Amino acid sequence: MAFFIGRDREARRAYGFDEIALVPGDVTLNPDEVDITLTLGEVKLEIPFLASAMDGVVDAPFAVAMGKLGGLGVLNLDGINSRYEKPREVITAVASANPEEATKLLQEVYRKPVKENLIAQRVKEIKSANIPCAVSCIPQNADRYGPIAAEAGCDLFFVQSTVATVRHKAERYQPFDIAKFIKALKVPVVVGNVVTYSVSTELMEAGASGLLVGVGPGAACTTRGVLGLGVPQVTATVDCAAARDFYHKRTGRYVPIMTDGGMSTGGDVCKAIACGSDGVMVGSAFARTKEAPGQGFHWGMATPHQNLPRGTRIQVGITGSLEEILFGPSRLDDGSQNLVGALRTCMGSVGASTIREMQTTEIVIAPSIKTEGKLFQKAQRIGMGKG
Repeated sequence: MAFFIGRDREARRAYGFDEIALVPGDVTLNPDEVDITLTLGEVKLEIPFLASAMDGVVDAPFAVAMGKLGGLGVLNLDGINSRYEKPREVITAVASANPEEATKLLQEVYRKPVKENLIAQRVKEIKSANIPCAVSCIPQNADRYGPIAAEAGCDLFFVQSTVATVRHKAERYQPFDIAKFIKALKVPVVVGNVVTYSVSTELMEAGASGLLVGVGPGAACTTRGVLGLGVPQVTATVDCAAARDFYHKRTGRYVPIMTDGGMSTGGDVCKAIACGSDGVMVGSAFARTKEAPGQGFHWGMATPHQNLPRGTRIQVGITGSLEEILFGPSRLDDGSQNLVGALRTCMGSVGASTIREMQTTEIVIAPSIKTEGKLFQKAQRIGMGKG
């Protein structure tokens, strides 16, 4: 429904995770018996969790750990891992910088050019563990890095930008042709980020094997403040899911969408799936693991931009191992651990045996869902009162 925000100017109401709730089902299921697998291209994941392609979250060792637990860590080819032989030493320096120096230091660190031999080396490091390998880069570098990564054996190639479109116009340079790139590359291509029905449809028609949904919701991202761009994740996910479903009905080809960013708890993940997502890409939750390279810090891919940084280095701390964050046992009361257990339990509670069934869950608008009856938690800043 649209509302007038001024004379002759309408705006559509959009919703975020804190404004909705999921309605329990008429039938409940054993959480251990639900199917939460996700298929991207030829890669089948046991859990629908992807770790964000941010240098403070994913490096080769983390991608291996994530893969062995059934998920997928996406390595950033524009970052530190493909610029430095010993990336963790560089990340230690970034983590040690004070807040005033952090962005400037990141800009200096990212001035060093990417070494193409390191792209192949990182892919082979991940593949040597006998797990799927996924890598990511911005559109400007995809034509160069894509063939190198594919030749080295990567299974999925992500092309990510703040706002992805099929039709990019420019006179000063040759625009990146995403449809041509997808057709030429030997591996499936996942594209992001999108928030609208129309762009999602065009990217699917261009051959994308998956889409990432979200502009500016990440904890380390400042795009919404710097550029004013973004659509709350509930509405963005629902719109992109509608495009996926219509495209599937029209063509018979199912293109998974993954909500990317804005999810800090298991409840947020469950809501993203219920809104139509096939999986989720998460950064902050995994940045808090012992295995993450950021040592309790992480930053967005646009943070080191030389002219207009659209991110910041944030401290999230280290709260547990990757296995604890994904599977528990949870040692915290804020919903940030045992994300897989939360998803399974929620699916059992709404009576969904598969992700596709979870996408049909009844949803209610509930702006008081996080505060109703939580007076003591809020007063004591525990559980749901920490926010």
